[in-house]
Amino acid sequence: MTGKTALITGAGRANSIAHATALALADDGWDIAFTTWTAYEARVPLGSDPERGATELDAELRRRGAGSLRIEADLADPATPDRVLAEAEAELGPVSALVLSHAESVDSSIADTTVESFDRHFAVNVRAAWLLIRAFAAQAPADGGRIVALTSDHVVHNLPYGASKGALDRIVEAASGELAERGITANLINPGPIDTGWMDASTREFLTARQPTGRLGTPEDTARLIRFLASEDAAWVTGQLIHSEGGFRR
Repeated sequence: MTGKTALITGAGRANSIAHATALALADDGWDIAFTTWTAYEARVPLGSDPERGATELDAELRRRGAGSLRIEADLADPATPDRVLAEAEAELGPVSALVLSHAESVDSSIADTTVESFDRHFAVNVRAAWLLIRAFAAQAPADGGRIVALTSDHVVHNLPYGASKGALDRIVEAASGELAERGITANLINPGPIDTGWMDASTREFLTARQPTGRLGTPEDTARLIRFLASEDAAWVTGQLIHSEGGFRR
């Protein structure tokens, strides 16, 4: 083990931002605990084998010299966040970086969103984030820590997802103020449209046409920014919502 540990949620798929982030942080000397939730990946398939992705991530982290711990975690269960932090700390030591990259994301609109779906989005995307931050802060090292969360402003015809991400923004903003005296920073990244398996060909073409760069963002683009925010160089950056979108035009 390297002596500093990051917990990254939602790292089941090989094409995910969390997967890319885990590898980037490992290259900077972090040990990595990461969560997966197989039942969600089966319910919302996004073009890759989550079991294979998690197994390959664990193997690659170890190959790069990092400690690695996979935790299967149903974040809709309010008991899960405390368990996840406890397992990560017991196996790899105190967690000093928390990257919130998990999400419940099922498209629906004002008229057809069900109460069950709405509640599930808020349980996973909002309540679990609050509980993970609380559990993280309770065990964070005395010399501080880092919280980075992924957000989105996509809400039209994506109501429960977008609304829950708006609530997440406020929780992270609160953390940036309430935890600052302990040297813990808290920031949000809006990565814009990243093809992590959810785009079909027409969606990819439509969104690419709105990128001044002429290309869509990649998981690695976002991972590089997370890598910075988790570093000592970012100690003076907190309470920010950073639009890292390549100039995306809505």
